[in-house]
Amino acid sequence: MDLKFKFLSKVPSPLKNKYLITFIVFLFWMIFLDSYNILNLRKLYKEEKKLKEEKEFYINEIRKDSIELYKLTNDKKYQEKFARERYLMRKKNEDVYIIKE
Repeated sequence: MDLKFKFLSKVPSPLKNKYLITFIVFLFWMIFLDSYNILNLRKLYKEEKKLKEEKEFYINEIRKDSIELYKLTNDKKYQEKFARERYLMRKKNEDVYIIKE
């Protein structure tokens, strides 16, 4: 009993408070041990941000492609331009020169 009393007398008074000890253990648990701890939440937040940026990129690409598809299906001049640029098509008796910069 004497040994226990000596040990408790050397412990600072804030550490004798059971609520403070419980709070410290709770913080430690939430920061490091829990499955949804702060470190994992931060990693998940970064991943979510990256996925949102990818989503915006793909939405913009879909818009551009759908505009191009609309032009290709409805505009004869754009179809001809597209075929000449992409597939190097030409009319009869016409020469095509490719100039690379």
